Amino acid sequence: MSIQQIIVFITAFFLALMAGVFYAYSCSVNPGLNKLQASEYLRAMQVINRAILNPFFLLPFVTTVVLLPLSAWLAYRGGMSVQFYLFLAAALVYAVGAFGVTIMGNVPLNEMLDKADLTVADMEQLRVSFEIPWNKLHTIRTVSIVVSLVLVLAALVKRQS
Repeated sequence: MSIQQIIVFITAFFLALMAGVFYAYSCSVNPGLNKLQASEYLRAMQVINRAILNPFFLLPFVTTVVLLPLSAWLAYRGGMSVQFYLFLAAALVYAVGAFGVTIMGNVPLNEMLDKADLTVADMEQLRVSFEIPWNKLHTIRTVSIVVSLVLVLAALVKRQS
């Protein structure tokens, strides 16, 4: 197995992990949290947002934003090809729609919630000001990651044909 194949494999693997995390969160965690009272919801989100900051999540999430353009560059070295464009599109979608939205949207909301004193806050208002934009941004991230994964898989299939 060449270095290029190893890099592309790790890229696809990390992207699949991220797609799974975000998809599962959308299908199970968000609907479950939605059933909680405002105070329970806010406390649960504080705990989840702190817990997600671990190497098992951060390594593939952050590394993928580097590996996708690297995979595109490696495909480009063989000349302009369908694989190059698919990897490039996957890199752009992930960088903007997943990583960018997280950094510019979800993280500031998480930080705002983390600083909130849940013993004195207007729970219903805080929940609305957090949950609605956070879930919209999470949907963008999830769709972006799934689209990126589909593009990478298409690049891999195209490469085999």
